[in-house]
Amino acid sequence: METRTHDARGAHVGLSLSGLDEEQRDALSVALGLPPGHVADGTVVARAHLLVLRHEAAGHPLLLTADDPSAIRRQTRTALEVLAHEPPGSRAGPDAGSRSPSADVPGLLVRPGDEEAADRLLHHAFPAMPLHQRRHVLAGTGRTPLALLRLPDAPPAVRFPPVEALPEVVPLTEGVEALFGMRVGRLPAATRAALLLAALEGEGDMHVLRGAEGDAARAALEAAETAQLVEVDDEAHRVLFRHPLVRSAVVGSSTRAERRRAHRVLAGLVGDPDRRAWHRAEACATPDEPTAALLEKTAHRTVRRGDATAAVTALVRAADLSPHPADQSRRLAEAAYLGASVTGELENASDLLRRARTVATGGRGSLHAAAATALVLLEGDGTVETAYRLVVDAIEEGSHGYDATDSELIDALSTLLAICGWAGRAEYWPPLLRAIDRLVPEPPEELRLLREAVPDPARAPQGTRGRLAALVRNRAAGAPGSLVRVDTAAVFLDLLADGRAGAWQLVESGRAGHAVAGGLAGFVHLCLDDFVTGRWEEGRRLADEGLALARAHGYAFTGWYFLFHLALLAAARGDEAGWTSWADELTHVTTLRRAHGAARFAHHARALGALGQGDFEAAYHHLCEVSPAGALAPNAPNAAWVALDLVEAALRTNRRAQAEAHVRAMAEARSGGASPRFAMLTLAARALVAPDAEALLLFRAAVDSPGARDWPFDHARVRLLYGERLRRLRMVTESRHHLGAATETFRRLGAAPWAARSATELRAAGRPRSGPAADSAAADGAAPAGLTSQEMKVAFLAAEGLTNKQIGERLFLSSRTISTHLYRIFPKLGISSRAALRDALSHLGATADDMDRTG
Repeated sequence: METRTHDARGAHVGLSLSGLDEEQRDALSVALGLPPGHVADGTVVARAHLLVLRHEAAGHPLLLTADDPSAIRRQTRTALEVLAHEPPGSRAGPDAGSRSPSADVPGLLVRPGDEEAADRLLHHAFPAMPLHQRRHVLAGTGRTPLALLRLPDAPPAVRFPPVEALPEVVPLTEGVEALFGMRVGRLPAATRAALLLAALEGEGDMHVLRGAEGDAARAALEAAETAQLVEVDDEAHRVLFRHPLVRSAVVGSSTRAERRRAHRVLAGLVGDPDRRAWHRAEACATPDEPTAALLEKTAHRTVRRGDATAAVTALVRAADLSPHPADQSRRLAEAAYLGASVTGELENASDLLRRARTVATGGRGSLHAAAATALVLLEGDGTVETAYRLVVDAIEEGSHGYDATDSELIDALSTLLAICGWAGRAEYWPPLLRAIDRLVPEPPEELRLLREAVPDPARAPQGTRGRLAALVRNRAAGAPGSLVRVDTAAVFLDLLADGRAGAWQLVESGRAGHAVAGGLAGFVHLCLDDFVTGRWEEGRRLADEGLALARAHGYAFTGWYFLFHLALLAAARGDEAGWTSWADELTHVTTLRRAHGAARFAHHARALGALGQGDFEAAYHHLCEVSPAGALAPNAPNAAWVALDLVEAALRTNRRAQAEAHVRAMAEARSGGASPRFAMLTLAARALVAPDAEALLLFRAAVDSPGARDWPFDHARVRLLYGERLRRLRMVTESRHHLGAATETFRRLGAAPWAARSATELRAAGRPRSGPAADSAAADGAAPAGLTSQEMKVAFLAAEGLTNKQIGERLFLSSRTISTHLYRIFPKLGISSRAALRDALSHLGATADDMDRTG
């Protein structure tokens, strides 16, 4: 048991021994471990302790805590009983951490803190410890404050190695471990052996212990039960350590040979192949290739389950057990790749790469080494040219035979695809596409979809979206790399709505510290989806969090995605200082690494900001940096996103030829087939350059296209353009309908400049009931709301309650023709039924005279 003395503020109190006689002072000094010696009389110690406590309590309140009251010695228990009966007003009182040491001593049950509180305590004490290792420590200590605060005071790099195999138990200081180790050391050898098996087995399965020692296992544990170290549940066949530190003491007091022997026994008894592989690995004293191969398979199964951190640990241990340098280098390189691309341990990925190069015996190294090196370089100050050449050369000179089942090759190709996108150079793509096409028997579906959807989503082959949608809907939780590939393709074809759960899985893994790089990808995907689906507040929070996470883990380059999202949001909301600052930083981060494809995203944000301000000339030039007017740039993923913007900017700067050429390019690329959102934007772009009659049909088709309302900002912008055209054609009521809806959406999103623009148009569409404008319209014979003379007659007769047949008889038209007229009249008046006709005509100020004039 460890006792510590604190004042009411929690500060340590130095005990004063000056008030004791010589016998008491010597006895208490020895009991506290000050000078060496022997305490002959425990009663003397108890009296001395009481005197000291009373003396200290005279100046300030004292609280005595005992971590394990069951281990309190008789003399100490006697002292506490005396102290408990101090008269009222005493300023000293005992507190037992779990239960009272005797019936005469009051106790306060102090349970371990909840996980959040315990994690805060551990992080405060050891700020250098990564989150995933803090969770390991919390599990190993049962969140006991004593254990959390008394970990060994060793350098963080030694105490918390990020990728080395974590110890079976949490290490403790010698003092704390000795408290429990002393009790373990008194047990018979057979009991200690049984406890060691139970501690290393980890799940308390008595069947395993009986498999190792037969019926003697249960008898061996009786001594540990008597010492109150374990509890054995015979019905559940479980053995439980009464305190998490007992397990640490059991393992800590054993020899290395004893632990290896125990692991060897357990390897022959446990059924799970991954646990069996780990026990075999811990039993090895020298390199062993069969065990290394088993542990490598464990790593691959583990990463498929989504735990890349554990997979890295397994691969590093497998490398340590590899007798052949080539195998050791390959396994270290794979661990480095997972560290750089999934877990977020860039520094350790660099260390592992150095180790891999050190033990390599020749050749160019593995594909994983090339991919990991490329990623580490880019997050530093490397360039995309260097990263590209590393991976391309490794693929083209590798001995993989373009085997589509080679996961290392697929990882390298996926990395190369990302590098090509960041580079933004047309000549980078052909080697990648040729390599994917050479895969035998055929490329994996994930990689094929990534190739079809990401480089050029506007030209995605027919059927790509359907196959991808099925994959997104039907996939199960899996490896982070697989989730990233599928979600990346889904984002570019507007399909993440059905796959947001996978993106959130990545985010939560990143937050927990298990897969930081994979988590960053999840943040990116959700941010992109949040913008187009109108979840702007969530997107801003995720972008802030993602950027902070990227910076905290050294992902200086990956942070550009969040800079883009923040710039885009600021532009849409009219925050010029914000979008300028974020876009400038994005440009700096990307051009420093010559990632010109990524740098073009800054022009996207600047163009949106300029459009909101009405600066169409500046917007046009920024948009041409993304994709030149008249040609939908190939291998530029965001070229389709800004196509409508470019057409509008060209028209408003008197560049009709360029606008029409760009619309033709959109049609030739069949960009509308890539996703419903692209289809809506393509229809609206065609409407902008079309004659009025055709334009109205195209705008109507765009506004009513399937799923159009799933993209609120884009849909509102299309309605704004539609409303502007309707107002120009003096179709006032329908114009106001669309302009009002657009204004409401912009205001809800917080898109201030766009709300102001649509509100201005809405005010301009407020046609007066009388006055010069009305007189001019009447003189020209124009009908209200743009109705033709025939439509005006049909509208008035229908408003009077006549049926289609009666109206047809009066106007000498068929009932079907009357129905067609009404179908056209309703949207022009902004209504959806005959019952609203009278009010709509009255609101416009239309009278029977209008019908006569238009006749």
